[in-house]
Amino acid sequence: GIDDPGVNDELAVPTVDSFNTGDNPPVRQRDISGEFSKRITEDFAISFGSTYTFLGPMDPTTAGANGFQNLETTFKYRLYKNIEHEFVMSVGLSVEWGGTGSASVGADPFNTYTPTIYFGKGLGDLPDTLSWIRPVAITGQVGYAIPERNFSTTFGVDPDTGNQTFDTEFNPRVLNWGATIQYSMPYLKSAVLDLGLPDFINHLIPLVEANLQTPVANTLTSGTITTGTINPGVIWVGNTFQFGIEALIPINKQSGSNVGVIAQLHYYLDDIDPHGIGKPLFGGSVQPASPFGR
Repeated sequence: GIDDPGVNDELAVPTVDSFNTGDNPPVRQRDISGEFSKRITEDFAISFGSTYTFLGPMDPTTAGANGFQNLETTFKYRLYKNIEHEFVMSVGLSVEWGGTGSASVGADPFNTYTPTIYFGKGLGDLPDTLSWIRPVAITGQVGYAIPERNFSTTFGVDPDTGNQTFDTEFNPRVLNWGATIQYSMPYLKSAVLDLGLPDFINHLIPLVEANLQTPVANTLTSGTITTGTINPGVIWVGNTFQFGIEALIPINKQSGSNVGVIAQLHYYLDDIDPHGIGKPLFGGSVQPASPFGR
């Protein structure tokens, strides 16, 4: 839910989730998505993502829908990296391309632009007296989603009178914000203390994510209630890929009506083929951009 604060050559396929929406009545939503990220230079990357959505109404008398969401492109530039203090900061611009998805699953017919700040901080620079906290890492992002249109108008016909009707909905500007806290067992073994745990345990990163959205402008019809989920889970990290699974716990009834689940298989192209697809298009092979190790 919260993007890597660095820039990398990576492939996330597939990401799958399942949850009940906060609609009244709720709808069962299932998504299958993928994302490809490619470094153009050591500090600049472009990613492309797409999602296919299945909507299944809880009421069996109501028809469902399925289709693609709008395509998304993200341009990300790493502003600052400090290896000694395990800190990285990047800025980016995500574009949701309106009209590339299906209106039946809620894809908007207009573009949405989201400038975003990403950050990450590992705690490996703490003193020896706090060595057990060194495997902790915190990442986060703050974005501001700006729809291309301030409002959308839907026209129809009143079945009783035959008169034309219309409904206007304002498209809010939304603050997308969140953070993660992680505890890296690989870091614990390699940089703090080898406890002699089973190898499977030494590849795990337990984490909790918070992924939240708050309408902050043009909110006449949307309101200003913050929605989102708290996602506890775990990642198993290998040399060239990772697999993660999390629960999706809605923070209020507007966010969902039950606990959902999300899982992802994620490949490190910069480790799989550092001299080919995993290296920047311009410049030689460089170390993978993640500041937290693998």
